[in-house]
Amino acid sequence: MTEPSGETAPEAVAPAEDLEEAPEAPAPAPDAPEEPTTGPGTADDAPGAAEEPADNSGTAEEPGTAEVQGPADEPEADEEPDSGETPGSGEESASAEEPTPADGPTSAEGPDSGAEPGSGGGADAPELSDAQAELAAQRELRAKIEARKAEKGGPVASGAKLSGTAADLLAAVRAVEGGSASGSTFYEAPAPRRPVAEAAPAVTVRPPAPERRPTAPAPGTTAAVREVLSEGGAPEALAGQVAAALGEGAATALREDPWQLLAVSGVRPEQADGFARALLGSACGPDDPRRTVALTVWLLERAALQGHTALEIQAVRAGLAGHAVPDPEQAVETAVSEGAVLLFQEETGEEPEGDEDVEEEAAAPAAPALLGLDRYALAEESLADGLARLVRTAKAEAWEGGELERAAGAHGLVLHTGGEASRAEPVALAAAARERGLRTLVAVHADSGRRAAGADAVTVAALLSGAAGPGRDEEGAFALDLLVVLDAPQLDVETGAMLVESLPDGCRLVLSGDPEVLGAPGAGRVFADVLAARVCPRVASRVPDPGPLGELVSGIGVGELNQVEAPGKEVVIVPVRDAGEAVHRTVQLVADSVPRAIGVPSERTQVVTVGHGGSAGTRALNAALKQRLNPGPGRFGGYDPGDRVAYAPVPGRTVTGTVLSADADGLRLRCGDEELLVPKEQVGTALRHGWALTAHQAAGARWPAVVVVLPGDAAGGLSRAWVYTAFGRAERHLSVVHGVDQALARAVAEGVAPERTTRLRPLLEGLLAADEA
Repeated sequence: MTEPSGETAPEAVAPAEDLEEAPEAPAPAPDAPEEPTTGPGTADDAPGAAEEPADNSGTAEEPGTAEVQGPADEPEADEEPDSGETPGSGEESASAEEPTPADGPTSAEGPDSGAEPGSGGGADAPELSDAQAELAAQRELRAKIEARKAEKGGPVASGAKLSGTAADLLAAVRAVEGGSASGSTFYEAPAPRRPVAEAAPAVTVRPPAPERRPTAPAPGTTAAVREVLSEGGAPEALAGQVAAALGEGAATALREDPWQLLAVSGVRPEQADGFARALLGSACGPDDPRRTVALTVWLLERAALQGHTALEIQAVRAGLAGHAVPDPEQAVETAVSEGAVLLFQEETGEEPEGDEDVEEEAAAPAAPALLGLDRYALAEESLADGLARLVRTAKAEAWEGGELERAAGAHGLVLHTGGEASRAEPVALAAAARERGLRTLVAVHADSGRRAAGADAVTVAALLSGAAGPGRDEEGAFALDLLVVLDAPQLDVETGAMLVESLPDGCRLVLSGDPEVLGAPGAGRVFADVLAARVCPRVASRVPDPGPLGELVSGIGVGELNQVEAPGKEVVIVPVRDAGEAVHRTVQLVADSVPRAIGVPSERTQVVTVGHGGSAGTRALNAALKQRLNPGPGRFGGYDPGDRVAYAPVPGRTVTGTVLSADADGLRLRCGDEELLVPKEQVGTALRHGWALTAHQAAGARWPAVVVVLPGDAAGGLSRAWVYTAFGRAERHLSVVHGVDQALARAVAEGVAPERTTRLRPLLEGLLAADEA
């Protein structure tokens, strides 16, 4: 969202008493959950005037350090006569002082701490020093080791302590060691074959994968890049990013082609142009081939942030013209000829047969030419080939059970669609497959999704990294017969390709998800493309989502914003008049009203808004929520122990957690059941405060209570998929801070999200359409 003028700080909000006296738009009672206005379809008296268009990129902006604002006016704790619940405090104690990253870890105890080494002794019992106690413990341990060695010193006869094959093998080993038998004896008898019916465990528990830290460029490379940046008047702080993006010869490449600076995230074309003029002088111009090629690649990279794996060639030419390229057509040809981008022309169908006079009119229109980057082109082609391989190599079997189970038995690739309640169906399929002796695994998008998927479920990221899941064979394939992927709409094309490439021939793949939610945060739309290609069975769940929340979200999915009965305050509408009031009421709901009236503590309540910027975006909301819930100076790069954070270990994937501590290596987080380390060089770019998220960041996860914030300047960023996703994150309670007037109903009825340009569907149709015919 862009920053509207005049609405910048939550502390500018008028007190609740003043809002109630306003004659033109009386505000609701501050404790909105006590007197709910059920159903977001009700008309609000808030004007909701759109101020500036909202930024709905969701994930296009890289995470950064939140701007902590000044202390906000704390809303008054209004009494709720109908609420007798006393919720637990959502605030976490952060009194323990942590070491700064510069100081490194410190110990609370030292050798002179004065702690008594023993307890329970009499007054005359001598006290041992720390050194004496350590020596005594070592002597005792050595005595135990010697005793174990003495027990194992003599030969163990076959069958004495073991039985069967194990005893025979041990006896054979002793015989070879003693010289009475040769080692070839082991190969004379064939090894016993493993019974076919034996099933491998569903999940192999393995130690956590080592933390991946980006390889830092060599100091000499960074220094050379810093010198070139200084010559061109560019910020020297970019030296590390440039060196990481361009590699060992970054300084030479940058000097020869200054527009390579566009490879760094956040650099704009006009900034690269100024840098090039400073280095090259009159030797460069707007039609410089180096400039046009770099701009073409930059346009496609920007499109990938919005989900496109390719762009129509006309759109690229128009983008180049907007950046003063004199001949966009020639610029595209140059980029293609140099191999910087790829040109695609997909086939749409066969030419019709008939009279030559009507042949030209009846011919199907040619598909538009597309331009794409090789990384996404290779990923889509690899994914299409892998899905086709699974379809062709799976052996059809007659499985008894429901529709999903029968389809999975007969096909190598199956799609399953439905809402949150339908997740139980693919989970039940996995359980039935395990009973058949198949090696089966369930994978989810977010760690919070594992609760409904069972204790054996893993995240897709953990599966691909090797931190969880089955082992791999010598060819790198997972030891699986069936993989069930929940939250499949969150698969981007590169993740999908890596996942399918890791499945062995004959493995079955079930992709399950809700097609109405927002698409993947990365490039591509894997689930939607496979659905549209119609090359495999699709099983639509008939299980409705329960309760008022399920009724509300289901109506949004078909374009209807219904009023719902919410006797348990499952849905509450909180009208607001401006962005400042939206921030004020959001903090009040999270910190006070929802815990008292609903019984959900603050730490289990998630705020969802449209974008990062603006006076009611994630930055402003997180600053106000931190001030209320976990105030602190931000000692560790803007963060304090107890802060809720959103961490993006890789672009497009967000993990939520809580700051535990900091040391010389960086920030340590608690994310679900595991602890993560955010390297200190990534704290400013990969970490945000996480009390408030965008809907793209929240997709695939759910919380007991959700507060959706819709300020007036967010109206332009709403779509049906956005509203469906944001409202669907709530399990028990949904509060809507409503300031967009009728724009919400229009977005649900008419707000179709823009389509992503991808190539997966035609690739799949070309590979599998003939097989289906």
